[in-house]
Parts: sequence; C-alpha cells; structure tokens
Amino acid sequence: MFMKHGIAIGAILAVGLAAPAMARVDGDTITLGSSISLTGKYATNGLHTQRGYDFAVKTINEAGGVMVGGKSYKLAVKYYDDESTPARAAQLAERLIQQDGVEYMLGPYSSGMTKAIAPVSEKFGVPMIEAEGAARSLFTQGYKYLFAVLSTTDLYLPMAIEMAAASTDDPTKLRVAVAFEGDPFTADIRVGVLEKLEEYGMQVIADDQLPADLSDMSTTLTKVKALKPDMLIVSGHSKGAATAARQIDEMKVNVPIIALTHCEAAKVQEKFPKTAVGFMCPTQWVENISKSDKYFGSASDWNEGFKAEYGEFYPTTVPYQAAQASAAVIVWKEAFEAANSFDKDAVRDAISGVEMETFYGDIKFSAEGNNIAKPMFMRQIQADGSYKLIEGFDDMIFPRQVKY
Repeated sequence: MFMKHGIAIGAILAVGLAAPAMARVDGDTITLGSSISLTGKYATNGLHTQRGYDFAVKTINEAGGVMVGGKSYKLAVKYYDDESTPARAAQLAERLIQQDGVEYMLGPYSSGMTKAIAPVSEKFGVPMIEAEGAARSLFTQGYKYLFAVLSTTDLYLPMAIEMAAASTDDPTKLRVAVAFEGDPFTADIRVGVLEKLEEYGMQVIADDQLPADLSDMSTTLTKVKALKPDMLIVSGHSKGAATAARQIDEMKVNVPIIALTHCEAAKVQEKFPKTAVGFMCPTQWVENISKSDKYFGSASDWNEGFKAEYGEFYPTTVPYQAAQASAAVIVWKEAFEAANSFDKDAVRDAISGVEMETFYGDIKFSAEGNNIAKPMFMRQIQADGSYKLIEGFDDMIFPRQVKY
C-alpha cells in the first residue's frame, strides 16, 4: 500500500514482533527489503529516502511494474526502523534476509548504516542498491553485492574550495576552519577537504569534531568568531546542518564563505532565511539538469511529481536524498528485466552491467560498485531562499553578506 502522508509501502514492523517468512517473489509481488532510519538523529534524511523509494515504487507499479519471463510483477518494500544505530541496522538486515526471505535490498540512510549492513548482504550474497552511503571507503572493501547510485564523498566539497581559491590572487593566505561529525561519511569528506586545502596551500586554523548528538557546535563557533577565518566548512548530516545554521544565526558568525553539507535536507533556507544567504551547498542532484528517463521523464518532471505527492513536506526545495532513492529503485527494475530472472546472482550481474541515463543523472557502476558516471553540483542560497547553481566564481555571492 502506498501512503501519501505515512511511512511506507508495505509494512514497518517493530523489531520485537515475529514476522512470517516470505518468498523473494510472492505471487505477482517482488519484495525489496530496507533497514532505514525513521527515528534517531538520521530520521529526517531517512524519511526523505523512504519517500523517494515509495514514490518510485508507486510510479513504476502504475506504469505496469516489472516484466520478467513475460509476466508483470509489482514492487513492494519491507521496512524496519534501524533507529539510526549501526548495530541495529546490521541486525535488521540479517532479519530481513534470514527470517523474511528477502533477497533484494535497498540501502539505508547514511554511510555509517551502509557500512554496518554491507557485510551482512555480502555474507548472504544478497545484492543491495543503495542511494545514501557516499563514503569512498565503502568501495575499497572488495564488496561484490554493494552498488551505489550516488557520487562519492571525494566529490562533495572540492568545488567550494576551488571557489575560495578563485577569490584571491594568493590562496596560501586563506585561513580555513573545518568541523565534521566523525562518522564514516564525514570522516571521508574531511580527508578529501584537507587534501584539497593542502593542494592550494591554504591554512587550516581549526579542525574540530562535532559532538556525537550534533546538538551543539558553540565551542567551534566561538573559536571561529575569535579566529576570523576566510572560510568555514561544516559537515554533520541534516541535524548538523540545522544546528550549524541555528547557532551561526544565534552567535552572529560572519565568515566570507561558509560551505555546508545537507542544506536542503535540513531546510536551512526556510528555517534561517537571513543567516543561510550565501551558504555554499553541495548537492547530488538539481531539478533542472538536462537528464531524463522513460519512467519519470525529466528531472523537473520527477520534481513536480514528487512534490504533488509530498508537497506539504517540501514547500520549496526537494532534498536530493529523495531523488537518488527513486533512482535506486529504477536500477532494480532495469536489473530484473535485464536478467529476466529472479536468481539473485543473475540479478547481481545485471546490476553490475547497468549503464543508463535517468532523471537523476547517468548511472554506471565501477567494479567496486560506486557510480562513476555522475558529477556533484554546487549551489548557493540566494536572498529569496532559492538555490543557484554555481559553475564558476563569477556566479557566487562573495563575500557572504549578512548584517546582524
């Protein structure tokens, strides 16, 4: 069942409840499994992801479903709430496979949860297509059953640093403060950021780890106010972005360039419209790219359709987490039909051979399972709350101009 305002297609079961085993294909229904964060610190993005999955399942089913062996099948998703806890995510992934008989997985939200689940799907030879685990380290483990539609962490913030370098004749004089959550996703982002800063010879004057609960970064921001850097970079998922924007506002932190991941997911442009002006925000997807597919049409078509279903949650910008989740479901349809089989190894091989254009962008998997065909994008929040695509320094608001 599709629920416009609710949580799931199919069912979300409490962990303590016994669930009957189900076949990988039951009648005319193909069941995908997903352990996903519906509570805890990743719940905001977990819900974006789930809505993206559900919207794609609904759209594909209404268009005739998945054709295998000359028969049409519907897709459904069986969800469990991993409570934003890696150990729970691994436990639930094993439950989906061992107790529920699921042989096809959709990924969780975040690199940390994906890192916990990937060894489980690998152990049982169950393919997993994920849309929310970008850490480059996920694709250096030799996994054969893990595939990701999104770009990896090394592509997130280099452009913001390049724009900062373009703001001066001598980048070595730029002083930069950075703060990261410390989970697998942000740990990988930090490595890429520090490498890029070193490439330009920029000075790192603060390198902080955010508190685990992401509820307070006043210590870092107090330091930033005292040190007066030329650039501030923060990455801590949607909760971290919301905390950063709120406390930058409360503490009246004025830095010429602020780069922040997860802007859209945290709705910083809606919650903190004054402070958010000028924020540089990396994104996996933009709704006006010239990409399309036969399922959703263009990127803007997908955006309009998704907002028609979930507009009350997204009055302005749809977060990219939802778009890439829908793209993951498209890959499942393509793989089932290419394999013309439900054998999980045949389907796994079909996934590895997918090469296609979607509304989300191009998808082609490396031997390691990451998407090597799609770039990242950089956008900047404007005075009217809109996001402007930044392709060069001349496109930027610089310096960030906020008067407290």
